[in-house]
Amino acid sequence: MDAFFASVELLRYPQLKGLPVVIGGARRQVDEAIRRHVPEGGSLADIPVDAFPRLKDYVGRGVITTATYPARTFGVGSAMGMMKAAKLCPQAILLPVDFEEVRRYSRLFKKTIREIAPLMEDRGVDEVYIDFTDVPGGQREGGRVLARLIQKSIFQATGLTCSIGVAPNKLIAKMASEFEKPNGISVVHEADLQTRIWPLPCRKVNGIGPKADEKLQQHGIHTVGELAARERDWLVANFGKSTGAWMHEVAWGRDNRPVVTESEPVSMSRETTFERDLHAVRDRAELGAIFTHLCEKLAEDLQRKGYVGKTIGIKLRYDDFKIATRDQTVATFTADGKTIRQTAGHCLKRVPLERPLRLLGVRVGSLAKADSPQANSAAQPGGATRATRLRAEEPEPVNGSLF
Repeated sequence: MDAFFASVELLRYPQLKGLPVVIGGARRQVDEAIRRHVPEGGSLADIPVDAFPRLKDYVGRGVITTATYPARTFGVGSAMGMMKAAKLCPQAILLPVDFEEVRRYSRLFKKTIREIAPLMEDRGVDEVYIDFTDVPGGQREGGRVLARLIQKSIFQATGLTCSIGVAPNKLIAKMASEFEKPNGISVVHEADLQTRIWPLPCRKVNGIGPKADEKLQQHGIHTVGELAARERDWLVANFGKSTGAWMHEVAWGRDNRPVVTESEPVSMSRETTFERDLHAVRDRAELGAIFTHLCEKLAEDLQRKGYVGKTIGIKLRYDDFKIATRDQTVATFTADGKTIRQTAGHCLKRVPLERPLRLLGVRVGSLAKADSPQANSAAQPGGATRATRLRAEEPEPVNGSLF
């Protein structure tokens, strides 16, 4: 999907189309401030553009979720700090994330695809892989006809655009989907490898991150073609047996992974980065409210998707960017917010809380479908863990700092 989070917002505020817009930050106060400008008898679409908050006025350390294409021309992009982005594009309009609306449109566009091409692999809120092989008409014009049908159907159902890459495998299809954004279709054949894939920077390969790319550049390897020119044995010697062999395969456009239509999540989590550092003593009430809210929202996620879990954990990032994680396993599967909050609270007893915090997260792992025999079987004798032996009461503060 094209700039998905931003595009969903533009459905709500069509007067912002064609303008630089970035998405990020909390929403309630921003929404209330914007909607005070709705003219009498008017709608959200009638709010003057000048009434929207600007990125130049943002103070904090939130990160951008996504940006419209006009904003991207200034170098603004996903995961960039908003203060940094404000220097690049101070005039950009800043809107908060509406996760519920994004999820609703995500479900809708995926449902539309499945009605046309049922072999679909879900890759997150805004991206999928589709197997065209056996879809009637799927091979016409190399898949372009079916791609156009999917684009048209998604737009009719949602009002949103998407970009599609058609290729012999998932590796190249992923890369091709970026070629003609927004609202584009790129068909890449095996014979196009040297002309269309090899000139690309290595970072365009899904799986080659910043550290691997930096190491490749230290060896004079900047493009996929330069990577393909290196011997397999050399790559294995310098990047390890698994990674080196994989790099050799992807440089030559080889990828045998099938489209997986059913995949069970290993865990679910919720986390938030604070606008300012929070301390477990001075900001105990605020942290406690945030912590409880995260646990409740995580429980809602589990219940909505039909999962329960047994391993409950926390994640903290301190002001020095160091991370601490702890988890505990309970005797029976759960998706209950109070149980998650209580067990996660026990985990907090086992981490130092003297330093201010930048981020707080809660996670539930060891998932199973709520209606599965595994989830509904009784706990095994002697299977109670440390978490279930703790007294069922509010955790006591450690050195007066537990929230």
